[in-house]
Amino acid sequence: MPITKCGECGRTYNLKPEQYGRVKCKCGSILNGPTPVEDASEESPLQQQLQGDLSDLEAVKVLKEAYESLREQIAQVIVGQEQVVEELLIAIFARGHCLLEGVPGLAKTLLVSTLAKALHLSFKRIQFTPDLMPTDITGTEVIQENKATGEREFRFIKGPIFANMILADEINRTPPKTQAALLEAMQEKSVTVGGTNYVLDKPFFVLATQNPLDQEGTYTLPEAQLDRFIFKIFVNYPSDDEELEIMKRVTTPSKVEIQPVLDAGQILKLQEIVLRVPVADHVYHYAKKIVRSTRPAMGEAPDFIKDWISWGAGPRASLNLILAGKARAILNGQFHVSCEDIAAVTPAVMRHRIACNFTAQAEGITTDKVVEKLIESIPMNQKLEGESSEAAD
Repeated sequence: MPITKCGECGRTYNLKPEQYGRVKCKCGSILNGPTPVEDASEESPLQQQLQGDLSDLEAVKVLKEAYESLREQIAQVIVGQEQVVEELLIAIFARGHCLLEGVPGLAKTLLVSTLAKALHLSFKRIQFTPDLMPTDITGTEVIQENKATGEREFRFIKGPIFANMILADEINRTPPKTQAALLEAMQEKSVTVGGTNYVLDKPFFVLATQNPLDQEGTYTLPEAQLDRFIFKIFVNYPSDDEELEIMKRVTTPSKVEIQPVLDAGQILKLQEIVLRVPVADHVYHYAKKIVRSTRPAMGEAPDFIKDWISWGAGPRASLNLILAGKARAILNGQFHVSCEDIAAVTPAVMRHRIACNFTAQAEGITTDKVVEKLIESIPMNQKLEGESSEAAD
């Protein structure tokens, strides 16, 4: 039977000819006809490799190739922002959610939608506003008449949260009750409505944005929800040359088609490979030292932490440092995690998990400056107190 693929979200169906134009996809799009079968020979070498069983060593090479291909596809639309793209892809393969902070006009929304196309994932954008309700995100139950029995019954209408990649645009502009609607989805990968639990499609990512300048009419994210974002990523202004290139691209006719590099099944497969990346004991101890040193009440905290920080990071920071370090290592073609990988992801993992006190704010000290000084104060690749001298296999 011919395969019919939804042009909106990519789901596939086996339909009979009489069903064309009458059946809707789960995303709401009408399925009009069969999808032409592509010749397997037209698949890229990367796609062909991912179809078969790979050893872990082969998978590292494939993932590095996929990483480079993804960056190339995104660069067709997004000028610059290399570090932002790298951190987003690290979070994707580490199974994490991201909070992007930047002023308006820096292409945050365009970046996320382009990434969804390159990963061939279903994508939904939720514009957070002060009057947004939780049911506007999760979905709601409506009363519908059963034509067969004539009885009325409840039917659940899924909300935009039912997609692989969610853009929570200006998440800090909606009240805490609506912000909390994302908590269960982000942590449990499911939604509960009317006593019924609905499992979300995997992979599932929430990429939220917020504007650091506009504070009127905004609601600060609670710490419990901030802690569920693996990264807080700063999206900065483009350089002089990048801004010129943006002006030329946007103001002239152009048509760019993003080619899918991976799909949902392949992403899940590569995420499993990331989890198997080995970590030596001294790297675990290095990550632990970073996190525990942010807690002012701990005896191992440096003096500048006690002077500038009111509260430090919790255990989830330790977990995310290791996961992000694994993803960074394998994306760069490495077969194990190094202390350099941990140090590279530390600012994005830690900046939203520690709080500067009034003294630091008065001196113009930011959390990034604290993290930078903390990394400089902790030695890499050296035996730390309580560490085993043997590395993990």
